[in-house]
Amino acid sequence: MHELTLQTTQRTQFIDITREIQNIVTKQGVSTGLCCVFVPHTTAGVTINERCDPDVVEDMVERLNELVPQSPEFRHSEGNSDAHIKASLVGASATIIISQGQLRLGTWQGIFFCEFDGPRRRRVWAQILKEEGAQ
Repeated sequence: MHELTLQTTQRTQFIDITREIQNIVTKQGVSTGLCCVFVPHTTAGVTINERCDPDVVEDMVERLNELVPQSPEFRHSEGNSDAHIKASLVGASATIIISQGQLRLGTWQGIFFCEFDGPRRRRVWAQILKEEGAQ
């Protein structure tokens, strides 16, 4: 298992981690397999989405904040129930196919760490599963 450490700077923030995950795949020398990316936090997540137009990420952040705003009406005493809900909506993991040593993402796709309760120091775990018999 491999670990990335991130320092977020905003309460809600999407960070493109595609290059870092590809570097892990490259260093492992895996030609064919799967890469599982997992976020071990209850107020953060991971998603695959558009990475070429930054407006998409901004739209996603704005709409998630509109959909689930911070509210003093939540029962959770830490005041971050909105972050827990957003993390559940986005999800804690993503699995990406590896082929010819490359993450098989669509032309516009990237892997994003999603912060919902920042700023914080966060971890992302990546596990590479090599296809049996492949390099």
